Amino acid sequence: MKSFAFSLLALLSFAGAAQAQTTQAATATASKGTETVQFKTSAICDMCKARIEKSMAYEKGIQAANLDIPSKVLTVTYNPAKTTPDAIRAAVLKTGYDADQATADARAYDRLPECCKKPASTH
Repeated sequence: MKSFAFSLLALLSFAGAAQAQTTQAATATASKGTETVQFKTSAICDMCKARIEKSMAYEKGIQAANLDIPSKVLTVTYNPAKTTPDAIRAAVLKTGYDADQATADARAYDRLPECCKKPASTH
């Protein structure tokens, strides 16, 4: 019985190690062929974060988007064969937020909730 338990334990530990190596290889493969770009946005709150990240999820070629609210920086990981930084910037503008020096689309900005709009003195 002890030898059976030991054999089972050894088999499971090898299977776990093999799975970990497969996961690392898949992660390395997924990150090849991607690029990262950052934009300074006009986002203010958690609702802004949710809106921007959700809209980025629907854009072709974007694999990940993360908005850091305190710094207002949007970091986007994308496939350069499917999209460009200019297209990503345009998508942010269409969502109603500024991106770097470009100003948000006026109609999209007007549809934002009041908490997501910039103070009147800055817009």
